Amino acid sequence: MKKTPVFAAIVASSTALAAFAHGGATGIVKERMDAMADMGKAVKAVTPMMRGEAAYDVDVIRQAAATFSRHAGDSMTQLFPEGSGGAPSEAKETVWSQWEEFSDMAERLGVLADGLAGAADNGLMAASDDGSSPGAMMGGDASMMGNSAMMGGGAMMGGGMMTAEQIAGMPADGAFTMVTQVCSACHTKFRAESQ
Repeated sequence: MKKTPVFAAIVASSTALAAFAHGGATGIVKERMDAMADMGKAVKAVTPMMRGEAAYDVDVIRQAAATFSRHAGDSMTQLFPEGSGGAPSEAKETVWSQWEEFSDMAERLGVLADGLAGAADNGLMAASDDGSSPGAMMGGDASMMGNSAMMGGGAMMGGGMMTAEQIAGMPADGAFTMVTQVCSACHTKFRAESQ
């Protein structure tokens, strides 16, 4: 079974952050690294459920959604004041040169987190009779969320975005995929690769 590359990248990123103990970061840079590590832990807690490797737990999904929400929007952008780039920060200069796009992604994370919280009670799209998921939705080219235009940047990142209420009507794995994809898109555009 294919594993979703988004999950693997985010889990690897959070593990790398923890392993390097933030490279001696202090102040606002450490605060934002801690926030990113906190979200990475939330992804790591939920991913096994989405893959069908752990029992589905509504409370864990809600806790993860609360973590994403706590670090989204203004909470996120306030951690990136002008001039706070450079080592040990992993933020690219594009954070500040393309501030509106960065800010939009931070806001979008909040909408998606609220949607995920609402979707927690919906369970998984591909759930079996025992409530576990075989993970079909999260992998492969035939998956519902994996390669759709909505997820690739069109509707999610531009006009016609889904509201938190619309996302809350989805299966939780679809909502979680949307969260991890906005995280991945932000990391790709605004985060330098760890050395």
